[in-house]
Amino acid sequence: MFFQRTPEYKLRMPTAEEALPGREQPIATSTTHTVLGTPIQPPFPEGLQQVIVGMGCFWGAERRFWQVPGVYTTAVGYTGGLTANPTYEEVCSGRTGHNEVVLVVFDPDQVSLEQLLKVFWESHDPTQGMRQGNDTGTQYRSGLYLTDMAQRAKAEVSKALFSNALEDAGKGSITTEIMLAPTFYYAEAYHQQYLDKNPGGYCGLGGTGVCLPG
Repeated sequence: MFFQRTPEYKLRMPTAEEALPGREQPIATSTTHTVLGTPIQPPFPEGLQQVIVGMGCFWGAERRFWQVPGVYTTAVGYTGGLTANPTYEEVCSGRTGHNEVVLVVFDPDQVSLEQLLKVFWESHDPTQGMRQGNDTGTQYRSGLYLTDMAQRAKAEVSKALFSNALEDAGKGSITTEIMLAPTFYYAEAYHQQYLDKNPGGYCGLGGTGVCLPG
């Protein structure tokens, strides 16, 4: 079996000069979650909170979170890069700097951010840099994109706890990107709830087998 080597430029963030220009208008997407029946675009009901996660291919990551009780809606998209309103093909080119991510809108009275962070850490391998499993490139990096500094503080605490657990298990160091959320660009309609529309579709999720303490 022959494996195609990922070009070096896809494994590093592009410079502003290298980045694709994108477009002024958002690309077309869907409006309603095919599983939960809720809107995937704002405005969302008052009192709900949001977090954006990157865990490799966004198809499997989205399914993992729409299954969590207390999650109001999910949507897949792109964030963390330089190109405005990118297409999937542009993100795959490695010239946008965007990550494949999932927007998770949740009711904090039913599920806490800490519980969602536990799902995040345990459902993928956050030690792999610009890849997740066999998927390689900047779009597959582990990432947490938070709404405010209070959320970010909780994310950093959970990172420290999981880092200690990984070390105890003889695993590598966490490479997860943690920052306040940049602009979230919705992905194309066919990507939204992809594994509901295509139950036998690709899912690249794979954890380390390590649990977050607490």
